[in-house]
Amino acid sequence: MQLNVSRHRLLTLVFLSVCATPAVTGVLPDDRTDALYHRYQGGGITIQGPSVLVQKKITDNFAVNGNWYQDYISSASIDVKLSASPYKEKRTQESAGFQYLHGKSTYSAGLIHSTEPDYLANTTYYSLSQDMFGDLTTLSMTYKRGWDRVYRDLKDPNGQIINDPSFGGFDKDGNPISFKDADHRGYSVGLSQILTRTLIGSFNYEVLTDQGYLQNPYRKILYLNPGAGLGYTQAEQIYPNTRTSNAGSIELKYYAPWRAAFTGSYRYFSDTWGIRAHTAEFGYTHPAFKRLIFDGSFRFYTQNAATFFSDLFPRANSQNFMARDRELAAFNSYTVGFGVSYDFPIPRNPWINRSSFSVRFDHLLIDYKDYRNALLIGSNPAWSAGNEPLYKLNANILQAFWSVWF
Repeated sequence: MQLNVSRHRLLTLVFLSVCATPAVTGVLPDDRTDALYHRYQGGGITIQGPSVLVQKKITDNFAVNGNWYQDYISSASIDVKLSASPYKEKRTQESAGFQYLHGKSTYSAGLIHSTEPDYLANTTYYSLSQDMFGDLTTLSMTYKRGWDRVYRDLKDPNGQIINDPSFGGFDKDGNPISFKDADHRGYSVGLSQILTRTLIGSFNYEVLTDQGYLQNPYRKILYLNPGAGLGYTQAEQIYPNTRTSNAGSIELKYYAPWRAAFTGSYRYFSDTWGIRAHTAEFGYTHPAFKRLIFDGSFRFYTQNAATFFSDLFPRANSQNFMARDRELAAFNSYTVGFGVSYDFPIPRNPWINRSSFSVRFDHLLIDYKDYRNALLIGSNPAWSAGNEPLYKLNANILQAFWSVWF
């Protein structure tokens, strides 16, 4: 079954975004191999798996990269317990890309392909970066295009998990269609500027447009029904079939005299569903010894709810669009992270220039403002539908990362 936990699931995947990130203008990426293991556990969900990335320069002006990533998902989250049954599944992602350097310009392109039992995704990206003003300024532009195919799993009469054959409706001949489509486009521009010998600033702006089936096929809305057993009834969510998002961010990085670095960033997000979000993040990197580096970070995120979100609707079909997906609720999240990396040589391997091993741990806490724990309804006389406690989520994220430069 499709997890579709959006930003919070992607916290464990952001570390892999280097696979699709263009090289710094004027310099092609070093030849390297990265191996990653990550584990996310929280809210009844466990996601874990490996990833391998290889980057290789073919000539002085041309480099290629490839990535293989796999995660294993076990879910008994609050959404699953409320409207479905716990499940396990596997997701596999492959990506390939290239970078071409011509003077002060770097051209990049690539393809990302992802499969899971009820979700297929294909994304292409194209990027141009340009150095200017004595290499003190870098301007980059990126275009992304995605095509997704969404399925809904169910059990057949024999108890086997299959794709719902009529999930996508019927064609003109009356044959069932088992999928629905979603298309995505993204446009971004970034500017990086060396301000002083010790200070670097950057600005990024991104526009995303989504069209098609944009909801989770398993999550349900709740509407008040005093005659029902627990005082509510479940029904299908109804989303708009378009969404446009805008995000702008600014980051400053200061290099201290003792070789440490301070980083601060702010990001503002808004979309046509009425969500407004703010993100602030602070980080510190400290080289403790010759080959040992420590880092720590704190991230705060807050958003209001989408205009068509409600934890409990007053009645069935009370409005045109209705959602109870907790990613569209109002909430605050806090992430505290610590990491350590160690550079070390590998003896008797002259083809290896250097290697590094890193471990990072993040703790995530989410406080929902208008999403309640419906699993507690009826467990206490005071906890009727609409009066149960607000939901909180705690998660731990572990990453172990090994890099080899050759």
